[in-house]
Amino acid sequence: MVDDDTWSGALHRLWQAASRAEEVAALADDVYAPLLATPGVHLVVGTRWDEDSTLRYMRALGADGDAPVIIATARSMPGAAVREPDGEPVVTRSPVGELDDAAWPEAEFLRQSPGASVVACTFRLDRRGWAGLSVAVDASADTEVVARRVAQAVDVIVACHTGILQRGREVRRGADDALLAEASLQMDSSLDVEDTLRRVARIAVPAVADGCLVHLLRKDGPEFVAATHVAVQQQRALEEAGRDDPWLAALLAQRDDGDQALFLSGAALDGSPFAEGGRHPTVVSVSTLHARGRVVGSITFVYQRPEDRLPDSAFLDSLATRAALAIDNALLYELRRHAVLSLQEHLLPSQLPAVKGWDLSASYEVGDPMLDVGGDFYDAVPRPDGSIALLIGDVCGRGAEAAALTGLARHTLRTLLEEGTDPGTALSRLNRALRQEGATRFLTAVVVTMTPRADGTVLLTTCSAGHPRPLVLRADGSIGEVVSGGLLLGILDDVSYESHEDSLAPGDTLVLFTDGLTESREADGTYFESVLPGRLSALRGSDAAHVAESLARQARTFRASGQDDIALLVARWNGVTPSDGLLPLETLLEQAALR
Repeated sequence: MVDDDTWSGALHRLWQAASRAEEVAALADDVYAPLLATPGVHLVVGTRWDEDSTLRYMRALGADGDAPVIIATARSMPGAAVREPDGEPVVTRSPVGELDDAAWPEAEFLRQSPGASVVACTFRLDRRGWAGLSVAVDASADTEVVARRVAQAVDVIVACHTGILQRGREVRRGADDALLAEASLQMDSSLDVEDTLRRVARIAVPAVADGCLVHLLRKDGPEFVAATHVAVQQQRALEEAGRDDPWLAALLAQRDDGDQALFLSGAALDGSPFAEGGRHPTVVSVSTLHARGRVVGSITFVYQRPEDRLPDSAFLDSLATRAALAIDNALLYELRRHAVLSLQEHLLPSQLPAVKGWDLSASYEVGDPMLDVGGDFYDAVPRPDGSIALLIGDVCGRGAEAAALTGLARHTLRTLLEEGTDPGTALSRLNRALRQEGATRFLTAVVVTMTPRADGTVLLTTCSAGHPRPLVLRADGSIGEVVSGGLLLGILDDVSYESHEDSLAPGDTLVLFTDGLTESREADGTYFESVLPGRLSALRGSDAAHVAESLARQARTFRASGQDDIALLVARWNGVTPSDGLLPLETLLEQAALR
């Protein structure tokens, strides 16, 4: 027999067990035993129901029983809907003989007890289901006491279930936060639009959903970009639906900037490509990707999992916001990249002149990941005396001002050299122009004129304004440095530049470059300048294009730090003398004008 003091102790122990329980079923022994010890109680039966009146679980234990009877089922009992509580727990008292089997699956046990009546309490556990706790009592029982104890036990069960749900939500929230943080890192690590979109799909499956579709919004409607699914066979079907399905295209076209995550299931998926599959009904959610006041695309998630494993709208909206910002950043970066590269192209010659006896080529590597316009420039200019002038330079800094000075420097030098001005005078006049313009940046440049001589060699005349010295790759693989030196441009008003002479033999290659090549630095601090002679020598016998592209590629691979642009201008002399028919000046100038 359990008196009030004993019951109070049992109830205290029940609360302690509830605080530790990971599932409500673990409380069964602590609930049933003290209830069965209450005077007049012969049987306790617990039931668990889904919201659609489907019986999922029943546990019965009698006062004289050694082990409980446990039934796990999925029995649909529409008649039980009359017992489903709307809000607070409901306690009822009924004679056993009045129990309706259509509503009371417990009746088969309750009728076997010697009791004459039933005290029962139905209570809601969560929005997806409810439960019942029933006891069979005889005439000796104080039904008021029994009803009070049943209600108190139910309070503990509800509190336990609420605590379990809360702890589960906290665990899921922590997992969601970790997933969102990881998603941000993954998505923000790429500035390529399609790669970012593919990362969104890969992150979401299977952590968020069983399948994922990502679309980018274009002017003519949604454009499929990426899909993934836990099952390879279903991924192919998902990709086809993403590309061609009219139902999905119409759904995505209806989404706008203010929409939150939309969940669809059951009849709402009629006519869609998302057929029912597996043990669980298919659920589809669509999240609009909107960033900076505009829609950039959408994410469609496909779920084939229990309802309690579906993400909530707040999580999906947060994921969509992060994905949208990452995608929008990639889109803006792509637009900026195209704009910068287009401007950079206009600051450089579209092609180098084709001159008999010469193999000319150039390479340009953008080094700044933020894609500000660089200040490196180069050109090759036919001259009135039949020689060719090569020029290369580097404006300090990046951005619009650097681009303006780049254009001024290249076109000034080109115009002067086309007119036959000697390299030293051309650099001096450029310096004067920069000072007159009030330029706040300095620049370096080197000009080399290459004049073929009758003996098959080439006379090199070089003037430099603080620029790295050109190198010569001799036909035998040895490396020579063209002597040059002079003050940077744009520093002082009146500056003169001296010329230095050298020569090329047939098979020799002249290499001009900006400091982005030599200042590329390895992780250990080694500069590419220290290995450049050896790398250039290894390219002996190569044509100009291979030399330029190979050196640029090697420097880019070599450097662990340094973001300067790399410009190279390469001229290989193949050994043609003036009498062998160099193109006339008129033809050279005509070619230059067409560029």
